[in-house]
Amino acid sequence: MRQAGFQFIRNRGILFALFTLLLSPPWSIPARAQESRPPTKGVKESPSAIWEKDIEAFEKADQKSPPPQGAILFIGSSSTRMWKTLAQDFPNHQVINRGFGGSQIADSVYYADRIVIPYRPKMIILQVGGNDINAGKTPEQVLADFKAFVRKVRAKLPDTRIAFLSINPSPIRWAQAEREKRANQLIKEYILSGRNLDYIDLWDQFLDSEGKPREDLFLPDRLHNNAKGYKIRAEVVRPHLM
Repeated sequence: MRQAGFQFIRNRGILFALFTLLLSPPWSIPARAQESRPPTKGVKESPSAIWEKDIEAFEKADQKSPPPQGAILFIGSSSTRMWKTLAQDFPNHQVINRGFGGSQIADSVYYADRIVIPYRPKMIILQVGGNDINAGKTPEQVLADFKAFVRKVRAKLPDTRIAFLSINPSPIRWAQAEREKRANQLIKEYILSGRNLDYIDLWDQFLDSEGKPREDLFLPDRLHNNAKGYKIRAEVVRPHLM
């Protein structure tokens, strides 16, 4: 009997605790019960963080051998990263190569404080945009991202000249040509209306007599340039550095 009475009291205690919890206001629930709430706005990691190791590698290289101030900075995606002959192509200029991965314009904006601003370049050549279109961004979004890059740089380096090296046609992405050309045109119009900006047009240089991408200028992946393609890039860019 004593044991049965104890069990009855225990059960009543459990029921009372559950009843009290149900009647409690939301703010009295322990913090641990609220841990599943959505994170605070702005806390989510940026998609650009996937290139963090590349940026850290640049910073380590800068510590060992600081790049010159007032140089010409080439920044962008793999087409810049794979431009191994920059120094030979522009022997009369100090150049810095900061191309990384399959980056988009937003990634250059995100890392500008680490691989653009510290170098205080006299000129920046941004070579990117094709990956943006390939990822599904509209030409208008590409323009918006380019404007964001200009604002980011201008805030710290108001006198640095910024050039956009246009998206070039490639055999493997030929189906995206109209969107690529539209992005180029929007950026060109913006540049012509701005100050200390430059547009470097590559499009026609990579087309054959039939208006198709020249296969002989690309590696087997049909996306990245071979040595012949980079020679054309250098020839097109060189007059803009004078």
